[in-house]
Amino acid sequence: QVQLVESGGGLVQPGGSLRLSCAASGSIFSINAMGWYRQAPGRQRELVARISSRGSTNYADSVQGRFTISRDNAKNTVYLQMNSLKLEDTAVYYCNADLQRVGVRGVFNYWGQGTQVTVSS
Repeated sequence: QVQLVESGGGLVQPGGSLRLSCAASGSIFSINAMGWYRQAPGRQRELVARISSRGSTNYADSVQGRFTISRDNAKNTVYLQMNSLKLEDTAVYYCNADLQRVGVRGVFNYWGQGTQVTVSS
């Protein structure tokens, strides 16, 4: 069994900051890429940022320069530092990971349950 648990969402004013965390737990052998996606009401889920096991990153154009993704491999945790938040950043943010479970062949994709981020004045 594997779980991805997000935390750190909430309500923030435009221009403010939030830091999201996502901890993976369970029978994990290794974790490849980890990332954050978001879904706003009435819109499709979209990639926000992704980080490889070696630390290579990529970002959506809409968050480039404002958001920073990082990870702590010892803690199986990925972070998303969000600065200069805008109204349009409001969404449910989901953690995602490609990982291999102990005793299971192959790499599979897992999702967290999501955390709400609301940017409002």
